Amino acid sequence: MKVCGVEIKGDDAIICVMNFENQLFDLPHIRVPKVALERGTDTENIRKFQFTFAKLMADYAVETVVIKERMTKGKFAGGSQGFKIEAAIQLIEALKVELVRPADIKEKLKKSQVEIDYRDTGLKQFQQGAFETVFTYFNP
Repeated sequence: MKVCGVEIKGDDAIICVMNFENQLFDLPHIRVPKVALERGTDTENIRKFQFTFAKLMADYAVETVVIKERMTKGKFAGGSQGFKIEAAIQLIEALKVELVRPADIKEKLKKSQVEIDYRDTGLKQFQQGAFETVFTYFNP
């Protein structure tokens, strides 16, 4: 089962795809580590982002997308562009999309029986949030 973890930062959906089969984790090489939404005020750009993201997920046979939830109010609230990215992903009919609270991610990482040193994954540093999101999906 392939699952994509997504962390939304600014205009980017930072992704990490993970496969879990036979009790083994696999991080397949993905052609792009993030998908950007340029000028989210334009409907055509939002559709282009949605098409690009959906095509990427289809190319790698991803069935489920797990998005790290962002606050809607307060000091650490997400921006409007990020919520457009989140909505565009959620509206892709071919994907099952779930939101995960950051507190749940932190708690599951503490309780995890599997020790993974992020530096050994081969991912870029900015993908760590997406990696942790998808990793905790497989560790209920």
